[in-house]
Amino acid sequence: MNKKITVLSGDGIGPEIMAQAIKVLDKIGEKYGHKFEYTYVDIGGCSIDKYGVPITDEGMEKCKASDSVLLGAVGGPKWDGCPANIRPEKALLAVRKELELFANLRPTKLFLQLADASPLKKEITQNGIDLLIVRELTGGVYFGPKKTEEVNGELVATDVMPYSEHEIERIGRVAFETAMKRNKKLASVDKANVIETSRLWRKVMHRLSEEYPEVQYSDVLVDNAAMQLIKNPTQFDVIVTENMFGDILSDEASMLTGSIGMMPSASLSSGTRGMYEPIHGSAPDIAGKDLANPLGTILSVAMMLRYSFDMAKEADDIEAAVNDVLDEGYRTADIMQEGAKRVSCTEMGALVLGKL
Repeated sequence: MNKKITVLSGDGIGPEIMAQAIKVLDKIGEKYGHKFEYTYVDIGGCSIDKYGVPITDEGMEKCKASDSVLLGAVGGPKWDGCPANIRPEKALLAVRKELELFANLRPTKLFLQLADASPLKKEITQNGIDLLIVRELTGGVYFGPKKTEEVNGELVATDVMPYSEHEIERIGRVAFETAMKRNKKLASVDKANVIETSRLWRKVMHRLSEEYPEVQYSDVLVDNAAMQLIKNPTQFDVIVTENMFGDILSDEASMLTGSIGMMPSASLSSGTRGMYEPIHGSAPDIAGKDLANPLGTILSVAMMLRYSFDMAKEADDIEAAVNDVLDEGYRTADIMQEGAKRVSCTEMGALVLGKL
């Protein structure tokens, strides 16, 4: 099987972690008889430095022409002074919009080998944490109308949070279908006691729930969801929510594992194409030092194989390899524990390749 992948290595540690992920993809191709073709496109700060924009029109067209997109990380203090319309992060919003990547899937899984890194008490995590947040990615307050104007002698800023029924239904359907493939349990997070958008959200979700009687469905207010993620995260399996709530809750959930360098994510369209990336940033303070943790990017490759290319066995192979390497006590600096064997970014990639 031949697949075309646009590679957005980005800034900071992006090129280092991406190099290890590509090696893993090549090994999978060799092992299973697939051919992966790569097109490299500058994005973020490196694109601003070269072209004056966070991603060029030509680069965007290459993303749209691919079967899927693999992203490293973007941004850094170097570009903090850029005008708001050309900041590195603007490229991510643009790619999401142009590729219609409306569904963000972010798993939060506590690897038992790293349980001591979790900030939660062991009695809370002893049964493991394995949940998935489905976040609506192209609507809501991040994409709604914005303005700042002077009213009665002072500045007033306004952000609008619009959602239409079809936007809510399509992300809701992704969440229900995902729940059917996991443990058939779905929590929908909103703020329906205050926000009109959430009341429409809840109405649509209730209608959808009638189509999925096998799924145990519940409504959870966002403030309670934030509390329950800390108090009892094992109660959750799949969580679905709108853009801003999902942004906040998924970052909170990622820290339950104590290992942000381990967490992958997927942003999906209504077709098979998606964008896959680790959830951590560009870490410019360690860039070029071979210290970064490539496992989040490698696990993002596994998600790409599973969700965009229908290669479940290959994805399982990668995830098993990562688990085996952790079982043998190998750790990069960010997940280092007493008694473990510290390795570099390159060495960690080589260990995963060895298992494959």
